[in-house]
Amino acid sequence: MEVRTRFAPSPTGSLHIGGVRTALYAYLIAKKNNGKFYLRIEDTDRARFVEGAAEDIIETIKWLGLDFDGEVIYQSDRKKIYEEHAQKLVKDGKAYEEEGAIWFKINPEGTTVITDLSGNRKLEIPNSDQKDFVILKSDGFPTYHLAHVVDDHLMDTNPVIRGPEWISSLPKHIQLFEAFGWEPTPYAHIPTILGSDKSKLSKRHGAKPASEFRKDGFLPEAILNYMVFLGWTPPSGKEILTLAEMADEFDLKDVHVSNPVFDIVKLEWMNGEYIRKMSNEELTKRLQEFLVDHPSKDKIGLIVPLIKERIKKLSDFVPLTDFLWEKPEYDEEVFKMILKRHSELVSESQQKQILNQVQDDIVSIMKKILEELESMEKPWESDKFEKTFRDLAGELEISVTQMFQLIRVAVSGRTVTPPLFESIKILGEDETKARIKKTLLFINS
Repeated sequence: MEVRTRFAPSPTGSLHIGGVRTALYAYLIAKKNNGKFYLRIEDTDRARFVEGAAEDIIETIKWLGLDFDGEVIYQSDRKKIYEEHAQKLVKDGKAYEEEGAIWFKINPEGTTVITDLSGNRKLEIPNSDQKDFVILKSDGFPTYHLAHVVDDHLMDTNPVIRGPEWISSLPKHIQLFEAFGWEPTPYAHIPTILGSDKSKLSKRHGAKPASEFRKDGFLPEAILNYMVFLGWTPPSGKEILTLAEMADEFDLKDVHVSNPVFDIVKLEWMNGEYIRKMSNEELTKRLQEFLVDHPSKDKIGLIVPLIKERIKKLSDFVPLTDFLWEKPEYDEEVFKMILKRHSELVSESQQKQILNQVQDDIVSIMKKILEELESMEKPWESDKFEKTFRDLAGELEISVTQMFQLIRVAVSGRTVTPPLFESIKILGEDETKARIKKTLLFINS
């Protein structure tokens, strides 16, 4: 029998990051067995339907690379099918109409027993916990209970992969299958993802819709790689896996019973690992696609070798490099902190005198830096540049670190940048000198 799995989210909002794992597990089981993976939108709860949510889900699944077979299935298009099946149960005496809805007659005797494929465990739920339940609402739309049973039978879904919140409803679903005379589909209830405080995963734990992770500069392959581990450990013990490797190793029987914890720091680390493993050409392409409105897309490739080891997300590129495209803004305190020599042991008036002296020192040093740049032979060479300003630091009796930090802040407005000389080469010699002059005007103003 061909393995067929499905991801069946409700369009009550954007696809949550936790839902990505359900989709991924279903995808991996299908691919591992050369089967089919379908996307079904369970949009029958019209009261909770959110406009645009289905489109977000579809776009996100495609972006993640979880290619589904056939067209997207919308349950709202199958309303007549559910009505026919509900009426059949009424006709057979297994359901009844009341207040415009159709209710299923539950058998409260005995126990529902299944082997859950997730962790290969036995589940037993007493039927006495169940009561008659609605399968077709007064608006003509089915409840989840009826719709998923009908669809998963007609579509030959095997297995159904879903969250543990449905375990308590298993008697309802198994009895529905039996009422139709169908073999119940196999189920796999995967563990709940928790936040760092062991409560239900939410935004305060760093979790959010998957599309927001995309906007934040996370890579789809890193997200999948991280999410696959939330409930499963590969037999190979590898931390970085391709989608094909996941499919090869993944098995539902190896899924953990305990609830995993979502760790945004670990996800960022993994994303950084993927970035560092990329070729410069591939990272350039990804950045150009991500930075849609970047003012100098053609120059991104020049910067990639300088920042590749420094970023964890594609979005980190902008704050690290925007000084190359935009005029920097200065903060006098940043300059002063580089040369600051005052102590808490001196009086407030003495500290003020020291700070005034520091300001004078900055002006004097920046003038010397500009003189050196003006006289330096073009094109500037790295070795010559470094020796010149090491020598100048000695002459002015400041540390080499202070010297290069002053130049860094003058050209960028910040204390952390990609390698200084390489950044200056991209800025160009004239622009670098112009920024030193701008610094002098700022300090003197």
